[in-house]
Amino acid sequence: MSAATTTGPATPLASASFRAIGTTNTVLVTEPDVLDAALALTRSHLRAVDRAVSRFRDDSEVSRLAARARRGPAEAFVSPTFADYLDAALRAARLTGGLVDPTIGSALAAEGYDADLDAVRARGVFHQSVVAAVPRWHSVHLNVSARRVSVARGTLLDLGASAKAHAADTIAAMLGDRLPGGFLVNLGGDLAVGGLVPEPGWAVGIVDAAGHTVQVVESTGQAVATSSTRLRTWQSDDGPRHHIVDPRTGRTAPGVWAQVSCAGASCLEANAASTAAIVLGADAPDWLAQQGVPARLDGVDGRVVTTPGWPGPTAPVSSRPSRAA
Repeated sequence: MSAATTTGPATPLASASFRAIGTTNTVLVTEPDVLDAALALTRSHLRAVDRAVSRFRDDSEVSRLAARARRGPAEAFVSPTFADYLDAALRAARLTGGLVDPTIGSALAAEGYDADLDAVRARGVFHQSVVAAVPRWHSVHLNVSARRVSVARGTLLDLGASAKAHAADTIAAMLGDRLPGGFLVNLGGDLAVGGLVPEPGWAVGIVDAAGHTVQVVESTGQAVATSSTRLRTWQSDDGPRHHIVDPRTGRTAPGVWAQVSCAGASCLEANAASTAAIVLGADAPDWLAQQGVPARLDGVDGRVVTTPGWPGPTAPVSSRPSRAA
């Protein structure tokens, strides 16, 4: 995950954190008087996102569409929020060549992640009896203007790899448009900024699963996202599982990296790159470098690999936008 502070003694700062959408969310503002308003807007938007795309709510649009898809191909007219977030998920799939895929919901459920994480862990050791097929993202059709979605039989959408990141982008932009000052929105390690950038920038801490800050990088507007195989985990009878599935196999992605942090022009792009890197395992550094994505990869063995553009210990994060993430 990522944390954040500001740099510069002249920059006022206020922040607040709260739980929503299954994670801890933090909003930082450079004008303390607008913190309450910023929090209210953030909470309201996340409630709408949860109602639309949570696969852990029986009344969400994702769950209702999945119920129809159990009987055969299904379609539905959806809310603007659902259409927007599914469009973002499909964009992440296109940009990563399908390494990040919103149709992995059934595969995640078959791997044991079929409820809120606390409930999954409370059940004890999970025994997997089936491997679920992944319909793949090409089978999802979205007419954004008509807000009409169609999916293949058996499709359970899971937007977890993109929804938090897209929400961070959306909320940061909304706060910057509606309120004075600068804003940093951190949704469980997916971090976006909006409004005025403080001098000399936002100091973004890269934090490991134990809560230790392993590096601080400086952002003057770039988004940062961290994907981890050490936080959303549970036990199965053949070893630990985590929440990132390889859509090519329908199984938990290999545990090569403890976490991957990426910078991008948007948080959606940065998160797509970090998630794809987990899926790629040992091939991730070359892929990220080829796509021009600045990244830090922390291996489960303790090694650290960086790609061009990722800052050294004291350098600012590269402003070069990533192409593929």
